[in-house]
Amino acid sequence: MCYIESIYLWLGSNEMKDRENTFIQELEVFRTEAESVIQFFYAFLSINASLADNKKALRLVNETPLFWRTNVGALQLSFFIALGRIFDQNSKSKHNIDKLLRVALDNMDIFSKEALEARKIKGSENSNVWIDDYMKHVYVPTFIDFRRLRKYVSDYRKVYNNRYREIRNMVFAHKGLSKPGDVQILFSNTNTRKLQYLSLFPIRLYNCLWELFHNGRKPVLRPIKYSVRAMRMAKIPAWQSTHIQEHMVHETEKFFQILSSVPNQ
Repeated sequence: MCYIESIYLWLGSNEMKDRENTFIQELEVFRTEAESVIQFFYAFLSINASLADNKKALRLVNETPLFWRTNVGALQLSFFIALGRIFDQNSKSKHNIDKLLRVALDNMDIFSKEALEARKIKGSENSNVWIDDYMKHVYVPTFIDFRRLRKYVSDYRKVYNNRYREIRNMVFAHKGLSKPGDVQILFSNTNTRKLQYLSLFPIRLYNCLWELFHNGRKPVLRPIKYSVRAMRMAKIPAWQSTHIQEHMVHETEKFFQILSSVPNQ
């Protein structure tokens, strides 16, 4: 290989690395936002679910009502603010769901077989043993795949805009409504199950893009547990779970079990 060719390949490699780093950084920012939404919302749901079944813990909580109202209110506020940062298109935030997909589309070559193979070889000392067979099953995305993901984003954004954007903007982000009746009207349009689906969609999108980039898996939204009741009944040890909502449910449940086990003073 001549000197000019080697310089060209070196420059191309650096450009690819920059593209990959740009996507990795944006994906990581999105992960922290998506997990924040889940933590705030599932902590709120888990507190209510645990106290509904644990009467002793409820009695102890009622001894410090202002403290608990403050914490539950903070969870609600934080949840709606974080949800808005992900879905709002008029938000001043530089990082939202649209930015993540735009970065992915602007750098489609990072999802090529060649780019993935280079990353796999770099990250493994024995890649020569398995890389050829692994690459046979790698999926290379097309614009159709990202069009489908954008359709999902559009559908979930409609749910957010129709049911929750006004709550976020008029109740939590700004004091646009001051009459309790007006606030109650907004909240009457909410649906817990749909809000669970909405809150978990961002992390499902993150997971499919992570799998596409790191493992070459087709970018589809895979199922994820959303029911607090089902998670509480499953009694799965936290270390066996890979989903943050399960960790939150289990830790909340454990906290109130410990609280209710304290001897009466």
